[in-house]
Amino acid sequence: MTQPPHDEPTATSPEELREQVERTRTELGDTVEALAAKTDVKARAQEKAAEVKEQAAVKAAEVKDQAAVKAGELKEQAAVKAGQLKAKAADLAHQAQDRLPEPVRDTAAQAAEQARAKAARAGQLWDEKAPEPVRQKTARGARLARDNRKVLLTAAGVAVVAWLACRRPKG
Repeated sequence: MTQPPHDEPTATSPEELREQVERTRTELGDTVEALAAKTDVKARAQEKAAEVKEQAAVKAAEVKDQAAVKAGELKEQAAVKAGQLKAKAADLAHQAQDRLPEPVRDTAAQAAEQARAKAARAGQLWDEKAPEPVRQKTARGARLARDNRKVLLTAAGVAVVAWLACRRPKG
């Protein structure tokens, strides 16, 4: 029949022969399973898809982290630039205010006082006659204006200077 493999001795008893046959069956079964796994295209494709999905998730996390860092840097740069612009606007407003003639400053102060008095009276009338939801929304707007008072005053000062510059006779 067939000759035994060269690396295995021939069995001397039926019991040894059975053990050799069982060992050979086990090895053959393992080999068949390995070959079947290699030929299972669907399972291999699923494994590869899972591997690619994991790599994509890792890469996405890296990109997300990089984007967060970049956004933080840009936000910081924007805050610095905004601070610089705010300081420059305040400086320009002070320069404009310093260049105004004394009568103009006095007139502006009187006008501001009159405006405050009229605003106080208008506020009293508003409290007496405006519906509650409207008063609440108006209060929120006023609070916002108070919180940004310096910016509003700076803008008003710049507008006055621009108006005076345009009004000045050429010649």
